[in-house]
Amino acid sequence: MGKVYIYGKHALMEALQNTPRVIRKVFLAPDLRDADLRALLEKHSIPTATLAPGKGKELVGRETAHQGVIATMDPTALLIPFDDFIATLDTAANPAVAVLGEVQDPHNVGAIIRSAAAFGLSAVLIPEHNQAGVTGAVVKTSAGMAFRIPLVSIGNVNTTLKTLKEKGFWTYGLAMNGTATLGSDAFDAPVAFVIGNEGAGIRQMTLQACDVTLSIPMHPRTESLNAAVSAAVVFYEWSKKHPEAL
Repeated sequence: MGKVYIYGKHALMEALQNTPRVIRKVFLAPDLRDADLRALLEKHSIPTATLAPGKGKELVGRETAHQGVIATMDPTALLIPFDDFIATLDTAANPAVAVLGEVQDPHNVGAIIRSAAAFGLSAVLIPEHNQAGVTGAVVKTSAGMAFRIPLVSIGNVNTTLKTLKEKGFWTYGLAMNGTATLGSDAFDAPVAFVIGNEGAGIRQMTLQACDVTLSIPMHPRTESLNAAVSAAVVFYEWSKKHPEAL
């Protein structure tokens, strides 16, 4: 993926406190007065440079949102290989993971990561292809949670679901016309929730690979929910059955 830019004090502080290895260089506005931030940069020996006026817009395409703080990040250092993740996961605790299936909008990806962290999921699994990767917009929308919850790199979604099933996971595909309704399942086994593309939904082959297709009951005046909102509703319902995860 190469380097990406993250921006804003909060996102950078989260990175420095949780995964400082991903930060390569930080550009700071000359008038920035933040002793805690500067102390963390010094602690982790991260090089800094002065953020010249107008440079912020050149780097991240906006001038007002970066708060005088822009960092270059190596997203590959943030992603965990799937084999490493699954080898250390305690399936006896009946964990839940989110599996992204061609979610294209980075703001949706960031929001899903934030919800997964908020409701106690163990990881977000992100395919290498046909999928929005970890970008500055993803990190910003996640409110820094991209640095707190494991983000796992996977290859083929269907192959990953097969492996998860072999590890005892039940796989749920979020679908508007699901065969099961949210609220009817006890979630008493390890689970993987698959969130599909914003427009096309989950690919047919992936839907067929899921044990259950899951729909959210809603008022008839509304046809569907945004992918990230749907994920948050489902994660919350799972967390109600697993208060120990919160």
